[in-house]
Order: sequence, then structure tokens, then C-alpha cells
Amino acid sequence: MQVDAGKLSRLLAGNVANLVRELLPGGHREGSEWVHASLSGTSRRSLSVRLTGTKAGVWADFSSGEAGDALDLVAMVLYRGDKRAAIAWARRRLGLADDVAPAAERRSPPATPAPDSDAEAEARKGAARRIFLHAQATVAGTPAAAYLAGRGIDLAELHYQPRSLRFHPALPNVETGRTLPAMVAAVVSGAGEIIAVHRTWLQQDRDGRWIKAQLHNPKMSLGPLAGGSIRLWRGASRRPLRLALDGETVVLTEGIEDGLSVALLCPELRVLSAVSLANMARVELPAAVRTIVLAADNDGDNLAAAKALQRAVDCFTAEGRTVRIAFSPIGKDFNDLLQSDVA
Repeated sequence: MQVDAGKLSRLLAGNVANLVRELLPGGHREGSEWVHASLSGTSRRSLSVRLTGTKAGVWADFSSGEAGDALDLVAMVLYRGDKRAAIAWARRRLGLADDVAPAAERRSPPATPAPDSDAEAEARKGAARRIFLHAQATVAGTPAAAYLAGRGIDLAELHYQPRSLRFHPALPNVETGRTLPAMVAAVVSGAGEIIAVHRTWLQQDRDGRWIKAQLHNPKMSLGPLAGGSIRLWRGASRRPLRLALDGETVVLTEGIEDGLSVALLCPELRVLSAVSLANMARVELPAAVRTIVLAADNDGDNLAAAKALQRAVDCFTAEGRTVRIAFSPIGKDFNDLLQSDVA
């Protein structure tokens, strides 16, 4: 029975949960994804395989830039990219042929790969800086500004654009294999060094509005995030973070849109985005910052989120700072509040 590669991939994706357990036994499930170390074995948690929905079987190794469908995964893990050998293996596994598949040359990494080396971390930092520096410094009038406006965020109301935000008209995207327009943001360490970049790929919908690209991962970071933050708004002092006034308050949010929403709602406050809830506890702040407001999402009964939030409270309290938690009274976060009639 002759079945083309596309059909074989779809058949494999129909039982992708069992497929990834066989091919990538060192991984684990996180929501709708199977997460594993890189195919090279050098980076933790950089390989992600979609387990559900129309994109089941789609995968990407974000450390190497490799990506593909379920059949491509078989080829990369078992046959070092040999698609013909993967097709033979898939036909046999699916009961579509009597021929014996070629002997596999498994590429899967060790169950406990070594953490990223200093050289790899520096390489990622360098790549992040290049992306940011090559992006347009002015966001006004670009699809990034239109995307934010669609979220109720008018940068003109802030009177000046956050320097951490830029627009890239054609940023490579691993998932699609194409370049897409993107909003990019600099993630800066406590010492003021760009250590990572956050990317939000964009597309236009049928009505011409700019929205997040309809991708498995429309938002991604490149570079080591630990300790870093996106500096969105300086507040009433208008001073750089390193020159913050003694006793100053900082609002920490998870995402960029949430942070910009807080800046519009409370422009007198300094606002930083931690990029993720997991990084919130690690954000480096000067001693002058005495009070921290954690603008948390309304995550319901999400135990992992509650633990991460408490970890941030404990870490900043241990540093001798006053910590408060703020939840939006409407929706999931403060961007929902900004877009409501109540704000």
C-alpha cells in the first residue's frame, strides 16, 4: 500500500503520545506538550512536541533551530535526519508494509543532560543582543504599535516609548521556517546588560488587524532570563533603575502587555516585566527599591502558579523589602482591566 510522507506523518501524529514516549523517554508532559532536552543533549527543555489539536506531532528544538512534523521527528531521533529510513520505519510501525525498517541510530540525548555551558550562554546572549540592535528603535507607526493598540495599549498616552521595546519587520521564526514581523523586547540584568530578548511574532487577521501570530509558540525568549527583567516604565522619578530613589516602589508583572497596562493605569509607578512567573523571584533590583508590588495573574486553582508567586514573596521578603500582591478585579490580568469599561 502506497502512502505518501504527509499521510504517514498524520497517522503517526494520531498516536503521538505513545510515539514521543518511545522516541524521547527522558521527557515529560507539560499541558499539551511533551518537553525534552535538545537532540544534541546540550540544552535542557529545549525540545517541545505538540500532543493535541490540529498541530499534534509538530515539534521544534529551540536550541538548534530544527523543527518539523512527526515523521521528521522519527528521522532526526532514529536516523540522523534520513527521511527515507524514517518512512520505512513508519510504514512498518503502522502495519503498511512487510519490509524491515533499517536499524535505528538513536540520537536521543541522555536522560539528564549537562546544563548549558558558559560558552553556550554567552552565545545566546550575543544572538539576543544582535536581534535587539538590528530591530527598529521606533515602535510608533509599526505593526507592533498596532498590535498593542489592539490590546488597549496606546503608547502615545505614555508620552515616550519604552526604550526596551523595538520592532523587527522580518524576524526568523523556527516554527514556520519563515520571517515574520515581531515586537522585540530587551531583557536586562541588574547590572544593565542585555542578557536576553523576548519576541512576539505578529500577523494580520482577516480584518487587517495586527494580532499575535497564530503559532504554537507566538512568544519566545532567547538568552538566559535568570535575574533579568524588561524595563517598561520609570514612573514618576523618570530615573534609570540603577538610580532609583531611596524607598521607591516597583511593580513586577509577568508579561509585557500586562506591564504596559499597569503603566497606563498607574503612570506614577515604576514597572518591570519579569517575562515569566518563574523568573519573578529572581529579578535583580537595587537596594533603593524598598517596596515591590507583584501584579499577579488570576490563575484560579493553579497550584504551580501559586507556589511560584509565594516563592517570589519569600525571596523579596528575605531581602528586607515590603511585598504586596495585586490582582486585577476583572478578567485574568491588568490588561483585561485596561480594556474594560471600569478602567
